[in-house]
Amino acid sequence: MMKKIANFYKVSKEQYIKDCEFEGSLDIYEQIKMPKRATTGSAGYDIFSPIDFSLAPGETIKIPTGIRVKIDEGWVLKLYPRSGLGFKFRLQLNNTVGIIDSDYYNSDNEGHIFIKITNDSNEGKTVSLKSGEAFCQGIFVEYGITYDDDVSEIRNGGFGSTTK
Repeated sequence: MMKKIANFYKVSKEQYIKDCEFEGSLDIYEQIKMPKRATTGSAGYDIFSPIDFSLAPGETIKIPTGIRVKIDEGWVLKLYPRSGLGFKFRLQLNNTVGIIDSDYYNSDNEGHIFIKITNDSNEGKTVSLKSGEAFCQGIFVEYGITYDDDVSEIRNGGFGSTTK
């Protein structure tokens, strides 16, 4: 039996509206789907787009997913593009692999997960997705620390917050 180490939640309506740059953000919020695995053998939790979008080759979009995740200490959520979209369109995360640490959940932004993707197609293919379609996948991975680790800092922020 697999270890159960996390739960997905929506961020609050207020946080989503604050973070969302798209018109009709309250309506978008109501349509947010929680990540889920497609089959019992799936390692990845599909993450669904809350909006319709199209990306021509070279175009980028930052998607406020409306989700957050509470993860047990010692685990991380790693984000990747869905395999089929990466294969067909070279859809890529702009930071190559998204890392969601267990302490991100308690940040000032409620641990709101944003995913920035680019269509890196070199075949002239445009990718189009509808709201509710999976575009990314998250895989939980256990990690370790060194014996002499003595970090005591506490996160309070999103991207780059641990280097400020």
